Amino acid sequence: MSEIIQAGIIGMGSAVPDRILTNADMEKIVDTNDEWIVNMTGIRERRIADEDKATSDYAALAANKALKQAGLKATDLDLILVATISPDMPFPATASIVQNAIGATGVPAFDLSAGCSGWAYGLSVANAFVSSGIYKHVMVIGADLLSRLTNWTDRSSCILFGDGAGAGIVGPVEEGYGFKGFSLGSDGSSAEVLKIHAGGSRTPCSVEEIEKHNNKIHMEGREVFKFAVKIQGEAILQILQQIGMSPDDLDMVVPHQANIRIIDSAIKRLGIPKEKFYVNLQKYGNTSAASIPIAIDEAISEGCIHKGDNIAVVGFGAGLTWGAGVMKWAY
Repeated sequence: MSEIIQAGIIGMGSAVPDRILTNADMEKIVDTNDEWIVNMTGIRERRIADEDKATSDYAALAANKALKQAGLKATDLDLILVATISPDMPFPATASIVQNAIGATGVPAFDLSAGCSGWAYGLSVANAFVSSGIYKHVMVIGADLLSRLTNWTDRSSCILFGDGAGAGIVGPVEEGYGFKGFSLGSDGSSAEVLKIHAGGSRTPCSVEEIEKHNNKIHMEGREVFKFAVKIQGEAILQILQQIGMSPDDLDMVVPHQANIRIIDSAIKRLGIPKEKFYVNLQKYGNTSAASIPIAIDEAISEGCIHKGDNIAVVGFGAGLTWGAGVMKWAY
């Protein structure tokens, strides 16, 4: 039996559009106002991609930054994984387009769809490949342009979403560092509460479906909120119990950046100081699979994450899915 290799994140990068859509701008699009949006979500602005940009463009930018941070070349990668629900097109995989864009010739690449939990799912896949010795360096990208999928006439959901990408490279790390555990799950019985109804094999796109906005995000906000409030803290506590740690052992929690009230509920559930939760949703809104890696990269640039810190990440989203992980930061 081969020796288990300790795997962890060895480089991060992120990329967001330059264009900012503020709450004041939203007031001109739908019947809403800044005070209501901030009180209900915590979001003040979000980034929106230009019309000539696609998910792969921002994924490639984030990937190149992560490679530079890790001191690697694109050809040093053994696998590229893109977690997204807004691929450039149904096929080929956005990961293959990114592979070509960054010059990772011949490197295998595939997409993973787990909604806003996608990047956490991707880390668990990368950990399995690296710890088993099958691959040495795996690029895990979370990238979404949710503005392309937003129903801009739905005042309850269009205020939430933004665009961006974040990337992490998983590779071998020092003993005692890196990933300590993951908790993944899905409840397909609630798949209907967060979906895009049209555009797949069950309901192909048609003029009628587009006129009904069925090719855009449909969300039953109350049901998603109840699910997220429950699962976010539970997933982290489950991992901590498995690896023999307590919430007090965590130096930072980086949650999916969906709603400040959901994050506040996790703070209460875990009973740790609010200062240990990294929050940047006020600037970017909900960027789906990109939200956690963007937040980690920003936390690193602000000097909030240090080598040896115990970091928890947790996401939840369409599926309904959830994914969480705990790691000792390796650089």
